[in-house]
Amino acid sequence: MAKLDPKSVTPPPAANSGESWMSRLAPGVRKVFKPAKAADDQWVKCPDTGEMNHRPDLEAALWVTPSGRHMRIAPALRLAYSFDGGVYERLPTPAAPADPLRFDDGRPYGERLAAARAASGEDEAMSLAVGRIGGQPAVVAVQNFTFMGGSLSPAVGEAFIVAAREAVARRAAMVVFTASGGARMQEGTLSLMQMARTTLAIQELKRARLPYIVVLTDPTTAGVMASYAMLGDIHLAEPGALIAFTGRRVIEQTIRETLPAAFQTAEFLIERGVIDRIVPRDEMAAVLGSILRTLMMGSPPSSGA
Repeated sequence: MAKLDPKSVTPPPAANSGESWMSRLAPGVRKVFKPAKAADDQWVKCPDTGEMNHRPDLEAALWVTPSGRHMRIAPALRLAYSFDGGVYERLPTPAAPADPLRFDDGRPYGERLAAARAASGEDEAMSLAVGRIGGQPAVVAVQNFTFMGGSLSPAVGEAFIVAAREAVARRAAMVVFTASGGARMQEGTLSLMQMARTTLAIQELKRARLPYIVVLTDPTTAGVMASYAMLGDIHLAEPGALIAFTGRRVIEQTIRETLPAAFQTAEFLIERGVIDRIVPRDEMAAVLGSILRTLMMGSPPSSGA
């Protein structure tokens, strides 16, 4: 019996080498044993409990977890959930200068915008649509928190103004779903100016005696909360939504006190009369429809919706 020379034997790969047994097979054999594709996208972790939820179950529940967490959703879903039968017409958002300040914080602002557009599939942090809610004509504006934190920019301000004027032209109500971390720092004072411009647009709605309804979703903060998010005829909120101007930590450091656990939540604010009603997502369309039917009673019929 021939004796094997240890030097002639290829040692097995080390356990931590990262090489699998499939990589040592001939190329033709490897094709037969293709690894199964991971189904990680079929499971979504609840931010509150850490529980893994099956995606189809979450979709059926309108992206509300069993614990009651109302997860952040994209504008397309928000619009589909809000309009009668999920039927609506998207309105184009106006163009704005892409990088008026040529801002660079280690990465050019233009690159950040391009990345946000590619990741979200939207041109900006606010999307517009028109349709009917509860049979009533409505123009809906939705902020997208995944687009640079839903930040208020000149483009978002322009979109809001377009929505308000479209509502006036159609004799329709305006509904805005807010979700924002505040003004977009990359556009500086130009972003802060949108607080005043959107306020003037709301005055156009009021002069036309048309309803302006705000739905506060998680999170609504800073300059948005200090402007059009708090100027509605009626303020609704989703359960658990963070609604604040200044961050909790900043306040605690300023007053040197520990704030209540529920501070700045929708539940905390409704107890103090800041908002009118907390509405679960699966009831939102029906509640909005009821409000609009009441507020639009006696209004001339719309010719454009």
